[in-house]
Amino acid sequence: MKRIGIDVGGTNTDAVLIDGETVLDAVKLPTTSDVMQGVVNAIGSVMARQPGGASPVDAVMIGTTHFTNAVVERARLERVGAIRIAMPAGASLPPMVDWPDDLREAVDPMSFMVEGGHEYDGRPLVPLDREAVREAAMRIRDAGIRSVGITALFSPLTTECETEAADIVRSVIPQARITLSHTLGRIGLLERENVTLLNAALQGLGEGTVDAFAEALRESGIHAPFYLTQNDGTVVLARVAAANPVYSFASGPTNSMRGAAFLTGLKEAMVVDVGGTTSDIGCLVGGFPREANNVVEVGGVRTLFRMPDLLPMALGGGTIIDLDKGTIGPRSVGYRITSEALVFGGSTLTTTDVAVAAGLVEIGDRDRVRHLDRGVVRDLLKRIEVMVEDNVDRMKTSAEGVRLIAVGGGSFLIPERLKGASEVLRVEHAGVANALGAAMAQVSGEVDQVFSGMGRDAALAEAVKIARERAMEAGARPSSIVTLEAEDIPIAYLPGDARRVRVRVVGDISFSRTSKAA
Repeated sequence: MKRIGIDVGGTNTDAVLIDGETVLDAVKLPTTSDVMQGVVNAIGSVMARQPGGASPVDAVMIGTTHFTNAVVERARLERVGAIRIAMPAGASLPPMVDWPDDLREAVDPMSFMVEGGHEYDGRPLVPLDREAVREAAMRIRDAGIRSVGITALFSPLTTECETEAADIVRSVIPQARITLSHTLGRIGLLERENVTLLNAALQGLGEGTVDAFAEALRESGIHAPFYLTQNDGTVVLARVAAANPVYSFASGPTNSMRGAAFLTGLKEAMVVDVGGTTSDIGCLVGGFPREANNVVEVGGVRTLFRMPDLLPMALGGGTIIDLDKGTIGPRSVGYRITSEALVFGGSTLTTTDVAVAAGLVEIGDRDRVRHLDRGVVRDLLKRIEVMVEDNVDRMKTSAEGVRLIAVGGGSFLIPERLKGASEVLRVEHAGVANALGAAMAQVSGEVDQVFSGMGRDAALAEAVKIARERAMEAGARPSSIVTLEAEDIPIAYLPGDARRVRVRVVGDISFSRTSKAA
């Protein structure tokens, strides 16, 4: 099957065209201010060199920073209606209480706290106040708000209040986009509510982004289903991704990690992805990114949901070096590297200039950095080496040396030898590992919830069934779905043999021509 993988980064837009596991073509272009035009340019570049009569593309996979950037920049966010079902127990801290002021102002929530929710053991806290939910829905409707986030106390254990509240909201606002917290987050009311409201604020952008990508593909002459990459290194049909944009927050680094696994054949290793602005260090477990089990901050907001365990580092190919202050970063020239770096005729000293001066890479005009003092260059490279070693050490789970795969456009900054790494691996196409990871991605389905009133085997079987259904909804071929991991943890003091069950399945993409792109 022929696929195009695209990764839109802050500095570069990478694209690959593959047939099966064979890389037919790959390009790296500077990201344009008009992101969609950059996608069109990337597709045009990889398709232009294909022979006449070549078979058509079966699918397109896109990784984008649109949604993360919207949160970080406090831009393109919708006003949301927040309904918390947790009174009287959950009255002390209102929704978004721990959000940065500027982000809360950008979302401008209309918040309501109503009676309802459940105890940790599944018993109702108090009956759901249906009239209060209906009144909240009417006020949200009258304010012209279309995106609603609903969070109920202990909803990952018992979903009744959220689903019933959603039915009431839809009866009042038929066109509402509703996010239910139990579909995204885990136990922990504030963190789960936070990711729910972030998702609600981004759903309009999700729909608009998917429509724009679809138009960009049509403009490029591509008539095939397309997918967006997710935080766990898998893809999902674009129309499904539009409803859950938070699942694409960390798709760039996870694409690179999956690409590193594909290029090396390794399932257990550490990966450093060096982009133009930042680097991300993560671990491969079973060929997929290791998942974070603790709180992850996104744009200053505490969340607890499916995110990779990554350590970002202010080091990239465009990182600015200030010789007067003796600093490396954290600022970067980003996509302007081709005009601002010394080797491209600019006036800003970057890490790329230092690497060119040291003979690590041939980029731009080396004559423009011959004036750099060799001792200064050696010192800067040593400081970069120590920076990488320290961060790799922070991500390790044991004192033993690990295999480290260096990928990304700035991977030339990673030394051949590092303390704590048994081997530093470099592979062909490492510069476009992110786009390759997107192109080779599978589809996943996941369940992380509490089951009670049934035995262990029945709970696991039910979780696998739900995970498979979610994978098929996301675009997986049913016959290819396999269980990647399954675990259960009995919960003490809860009745009904309660246990938290987490199941994750993956499957190959169904390339049915009847699939819809969005």
